[in-house]
Amino acid sequence: MQPIKKFQDHKAASRRIWVRIQGLGALAQQAPPAKAKATRPVKGGARAAQGAPAKGKAGTKATAAKKAPTAKKSAPVPEIPAARPGSKTAQVVAMLQRKNGATLSEIMQSMGWQKHTVRGFMAGAMKKAGHAVESFKPVGGERTYRLCGAPHKR
Repeated sequence: MQPIKKFQDHKAASRRIWVRIQGLGALAQQAPPAKAKATRPVKGGARAAQGAPAKGKAGTKATAAKKAPTAKKSAPVPEIPAARPGSKTAQVVAMLQRKNGATLSEIMQSMGWQKHTVRGFMAGAMKKAGHAVESFKPVGGERTYRLCGAPHKR
């Protein structure tokens, strides 16, 4: 038979499909039997119509419950190393440990940094080093930073 792109009508399509299906059955009877594969049970099954009562699965056995996964032990928290003496971090920490802390402009001047660098350092490097930094701005004053208590562990 010739492959076609479009059928004339539904009846012609169903006739042609039915002839092909019957031809497959005849071929299967003539062919030598092939090795039988182990068949797996079909999961799920036919879908029920919406609104119809759900059918219970017959013949399925309950499986044993799996053990809950055991929790992994957390790694020991490493000690926070102090900044090397003379490093920029050590210099900034020394400024922040003063009674009144250090203003943004003081840190900028002594370190040669810009405003965004100081703010990033306070938010990133100081937090990473385990320091709690307090930031405040007095009325009519300048942004000031100081350390809050002892360094905390991560």
